[in-house]
Amino acid sequence: MASSATVQKTFLLARQSPGQRLIWVSLSLLALLVLITIIAIGSGSSQIAYGDVARILLHGLGFPLDSSIADSQVTIVHQVRLPRILTGMLVGAALAVAGAVMQGIFRNPLADPGILGVSAGGSFGAVLAFVTGLALTGLWVVPFFAFAGAMIASVIVYVLSLERGRTNIMSLLLAGIALNAFLSALISLMVLLAEDYTETLSILQWLVGGLSGRGWRHFYVIVLPITVSILLIYRYSRDLNLFLLGEETAQGLGTNVPRTRFILLALTSLIAGVAVSMVGPIGFVGLVVPHILRLVIGPDYRVLLPASALGGAIFLVLADTFARLLIASQEIPVGVITGVIGGPFFLYLLWRYRSSSRLL
Repeated sequence: MASSATVQKTFLLARQSPGQRLIWVSLSLLALLVLITIIAIGSGSSQIAYGDVARILLHGLGFPLDSSIADSQVTIVHQVRLPRILTGMLVGAALAVAGAVMQGIFRNPLADPGILGVSAGGSFGAVLAFVTGLALTGLWVVPFFAFAGAMIASVIVYVLSLERGRTNIMSLLLAGIALNAFLSALISLMVLLAEDYTETLSILQWLVGGLSGRGWRHFYVIVLPITVSILLIYRYSRDLNLFLLGEETAQGLGTNVPRTRFILLALTSLIAGVAVSMVGPIGFVGLVVPHILRLVIGPDYRVLLPASALGGAIFLVLADTFARLLIASQEIPVGVITGVIGGPFFLYLLWRYRSSSRLL
């Protein structure tokens, strides 16, 4: 069991109260998100002046539109780039919050939906819906299958990591790695057995992870389950703080550990599965964002959860913008960019904790 001294660490805003940290960080990240959104919308093959982007967005709120702005630019903003970026924000927020919660549940700094097999479970469920043709029956079919796959994967990993009622870090990582490999093999088998070449190609493109072609219908499918789930997760921020002190301490302070853990696993599986169902598996967002934020705001989940949601949105929008602009004639899937960033970061964390029993 980790002591309170183990949990308390030095971070940038340690001298401020949690309320002050929440207000300061939220306003700062929100302002940064607005700025990055304007830059992302204006950047691309058809460059739009950032001032014009701001005017077009304000026009949607009822402000008059400058007559010098072409109708084609308004169409590009409202019908092409804005829904894609809003979808990316939701996905980034979902994955970052899921990663932060899993790190708290398992008291493991390396926990992440991608590393622990949750994203792979969601991918398996989504691909199963594709190859069986059920995906064509409704917009909610793929998210449902992805959630079911993510939930089953998270339960399997959790059960395999238990040792005398506690989560063993090494068993958790090994179970996640093994489940990732197993589900990846099953996904590859389903793709190989698919008879429709067009369907196979679309699944392969989806498996790389990207926001290309995502529009308003994708945004409308995921906005409600992700937003509501994150709000419900925030209600358990106190319990997540108690988890940092150890399961026995949390239980003694009034937290029903098994029930709370199951609810949080279900909610994180839901947001991770829904996110994966829309854009494919995008890795390491839930690993990188919470770790960076902890250096600034500390481990208090009352501040970390909303900051992770905003930070995840910023991270994925930035990665997607970079993916669109890196090669002029070709768009790189955003999953490649997050993998290039997150892979070395994961190795650094693995090296950092290699000879230590520290958890968070």
